[in-house]
Amino acid sequence: MTRDDEYEWLSPEELRVFRAFNRTWEAVTACLDTDLENEVGLPRSYFDILWRLRRAPGQSLRMSRLAEITHSKASRITHAVGRLEKAGLVRREVPEGDRRGWLAVLTEEGLERVEQAAPVYARSVREHVLGPLTAEMRDQLTVIGETVLAHLEPGALTEANGKGEGTTP
Repeated sequence: MTRDDEYEWLSPEELRVFRAFNRTWEAVTACLDTDLENEVGLPRSYFDILWRLRRAPGQSLRMSRLAEITHSKASRITHAVGRLEKAGLVRREVPEGDRRGWLAVLTEEGLERVEQAAPVYARSVREHVLGPLTAEMRDQLTVIGETVLAHLEPGALTEANGKGEGTTP
């Protein structure tokens, strides 16, 4: 039988840190999903798409850009936008003068729905993430998150601090 340390496995301390982060993220996203689904009938991933369209210039984005900023595969975005389109929340258009791709465009109904969902999302974040933390813990979590994000996606913080489509809910 082989021991974990022969595989350069995580130390108990490393595993504790990662598990705390990973399990917390899973629990938080489950709470956000439940709250959004129960109160506005919208999965969190669809809220994310609508929110990004709401924030984008002209409330529209190329499908490829939408996939990129949501860290999704093109097929997954195509499916999600198709469902949002059937619900009347988004429409697809060919960009004027450029037939190489499609735009996802937020409809009036989509704007109403995302604005209905936004306070639910904010309340859920406050209740499940921010509420249990002290001001000092929030500052620490911000530094930790920004440090890891800067390592994984250089430039992401600059994007997120702007007023563009990269700003996540």
